[in-house]
Amino acid sequence: MLDAMLQVTEWHNGEKEYSPFSDIEMARRQNALRDWMGNNDVDAALLTSCHCINYYSGWLYCYFGRKYGMVIDQKNATTISAGIDGGQPWRRSFGSNITYTDWRRDNFYRAIQQLTPGAKRIGIEFDHVSLDYRAQLQDALPDVELVDVSGPSMWMRTIKSAEEIKLITEGARICDVGGWAVTGAVKAGVPEHEVAIAGTNAMIREIAKSFPFVELMDTWTWFQSGINTDGAHNPVTNRKVQSGDILSLNTFPMIFGYYTALERTLFCDYADDASLDIWEKNVKVHERGLELVKPGARCKDIATELNEMYREWDLLKYRSFGYGHSFGVLSHYYGREAAVELREDIETVLKPGMVVSMEPMVMLPEGQPGAGGYREHDILVIEEDGARNITGFPFGPEHNIIKGG
Repeated sequence: MLDAMLQVTEWHNGEKEYSPFSDIEMARRQNALRDWMGNNDVDAALLTSCHCINYYSGWLYCYFGRKYGMVIDQKNATTISAGIDGGQPWRRSFGSNITYTDWRRDNFYRAIQQLTPGAKRIGIEFDHVSLDYRAQLQDALPDVELVDVSGPSMWMRTIKSAEEIKLITEGARICDVGGWAVTGAVKAGVPEHEVAIAGTNAMIREIAKSFPFVELMDTWTWFQSGINTDGAHNPVTNRKVQSGDILSLNTFPMIFGYYTALERTLFCDYADDASLDIWEKNVKVHERGLELVKPGARCKDIATELNEMYREWDLLKYRSFGYGHSFGVLSHYYGREAAVELREDIETVLKPGMVVSMEPMVMLPEGQPGAGGYREHDILVIEEDGARNITGFPFGPEHNIIKGG
């Protein structure tokens, strides 16, 4: 048992656990941050977000109303966890770990103080720390200047290593496993949630089979039907699929904090002529987008060209979001490499090592011919001489009109 007087302690339990990433890979990430710190006169970095702590340590924390952190300086890398997590953060972290107790509300800040003695400039994630959080940090570190590390850390994450690309490619394969399970469960009269359960269960089992040790958490499926297809992130409901419905297949395995996705337009039993017309046009945009994603292309230029295709068909007014985004340490509740999104306001040039989606979507409102949301989604790895599509699931009317038996 922990002594009730302890405020910060080491609560190690067991041995370090399996990681898909080598020690060399994890050291590369931490040393890249140290190089930035050295070049910018920063004594230490305090990371607080799920995505940054996961990227630099390998451990994905469960927030649940508590604070978590990771301090990296020129010699050490230490995660900060709460006692409720036991020894799991130590087992999952590349580096050291210390635990703060619940005996006092400010013990998290005592842990930071313990790890940053003498520091004058500390990097924090401005895009993650609230006003209250920052004020509390400043109270705990009154003589420290807080500088932003969120931008530099994001740019470091945008270029994936060979080990990251290997994991992302495995994730894309498992997306397809979920996709086939979804199409196998689709038929008129089946509720959305039952179809989604089939996809999620198939992916969880495949993840479990594919790694010697892995935390099975956060994998999910969004399966939408009819009017529910109008939003890409609409939750699963108990609406029953009807013959002739437009459907959206969305499978999302989460593996060691890394997100991948498969998204497809489907129809149950048949698609009417108006729907086929919209669907086929969206497929043409998708196919052209796949051709445009390559090294040297600017994100904004890809978006601009694809906009013209929609404009020619008077569909641009129905486009609902950008054409794609970066992949890596990402989830529906944390993480976003916002500098690599295929939107009109993003100047970023695609480079080898980046991983992006192509996912055009248009949504026609209820009452119009072809009403519903149409979306295709593939994942591409940018290489020296082009882009490699790691999504295998087919798209388009010739493949995805699902005869439900």
